Amino acid sequence: MKRITVGLALVLTAGAAFGFLASRTSAPSAQAAPLPQSLKDWTVIDLTHPISMDIPLWPGDPEVEIEPWATYAEDDYFINRISIGEHSATHWGTPNTFIEGARSAEMIPADELVVPAVVVDVREQGAADADYRVSVDDITAWEAENGLIPEGSVVIIYTGWQEKWGDTQAFLGLDADEVLHWPGFGADTVEYLIAERGIVGLGTDTHGADPGNDEEYGASFAMYDADGMILECLAGLDQMPPTGATLVVGGWPIVGGSGSPARVLAFVPSAG
Repeated sequence: MKRITVGLALVLTAGAAFGFLASRTSAPSAQAAPLPQSLKDWTVIDLTHPISMDIPLWPGDPEVEIEPWATYAEDDYFINRISIGEHSATHWGTPNTFIEGARSAEMIPADELVVPAVVVDVREQGAADADYRVSVDDITAWEAENGLIPEGSVVIIYTGWQEKWGDTQAFLGLDADEVLHWPGFGADTVEYLIAERGIVGLGTDTHGADPGNDEEYGASFAMYDADGMILECLAGLDQMPPTGATLVVGGWPIVGGSGSPARVLAFVPSAG
């Protein structure tokens, strides 16, 4: 998969997450509760892996480069120049990743980056089969315990691959034939979720929404055909509840870009 490299000389900061929540103006759905007035009402979970030059990369993607641009000794301040593929580290992808002329990163409005999320735990299935495809039956079983997936949600699968992040070989599952191995969504499952549940995005703790050995990218195409987003290489899913979280998805609105490395935060109503 071809990625576009972006080079930026800037200091990245994470901020104003609660501003998204406070200023959101779109009408709440019938199932949504009023937003709380204080961050004291939320537990904030960081779903983002730190970025370094040795993170797992999709084979063939540009290397991550981080080098000092200014130093305290020579310039009296410090700043790095970085170069990273748009689909490296924790990141989100936009429809033009696969569909020419579809929406690009700068076209995604802020209110689409604040979304409800559900988490489907498929660690047991993934441990038994690294090429596991999340099925409609998995979704039906999840809904039997947690209720129907709310319309407008991002559906995240927790495969357990986040625990492999520090080991590139294990995370990518690259075999002797250079085939990747990790669990992902079945294309028919994504089509079902779009048609029957009205979801707007997918998420996973692996490097792709499709199983690693799926070179047709059926799940990704289904989501992008529906004009949705895909979040990949998520972290912190062990801290997430099955339902009730609101995601705030940060990232760069790169003109013409196919997505961006992202800081993804989950807001979960605090107990009591």
